[in-house]
Amino acid sequence: MAGKSCEGEKKKLTDAAEYWTRGGSSNKQLDADAAAFNITIEEEEPEMFEVFPENWPAVEMFLRLQTQWRIGGMGLIGLDYGAAQWLFSLYAVEDPTAMLEDLQVMEGAVLTAMSKED
Repeated sequence: MAGKSCEGEKKKLTDAAEYWTRGGSSNKQLDADAAAFNITIEEEEPEMFEVFPENWPAVEMFLRLQTQWRIGGMGLIGLDYGAAQWLFSLYAVEDPTAMLEDLQVMEGAVLTAMSKED
């Protein structure tokens, strides 16, 4: 890959995208299981998610694109790259190739997480 990010950084981008997919929570399955048995789980405090500083621009861009998904008959297909290109220009992204590669890591993680939920 042509980006400057290393594998650990890509993993954190994947984690960030999966966190977004879950709506900021990692306990959805636990909540569903508890509800099935009529059990109430008290949450102590919101889950925090760390983003490496070098990944923050990609996470910000991903959040800017969160309403720009292509959808087909079977659900999400992927991000609208035309919208991404426009935002790259609007926000003067210095390395659009690296940004796109980071977004594709996150996009892939979302699509994988969504397919696991179905």
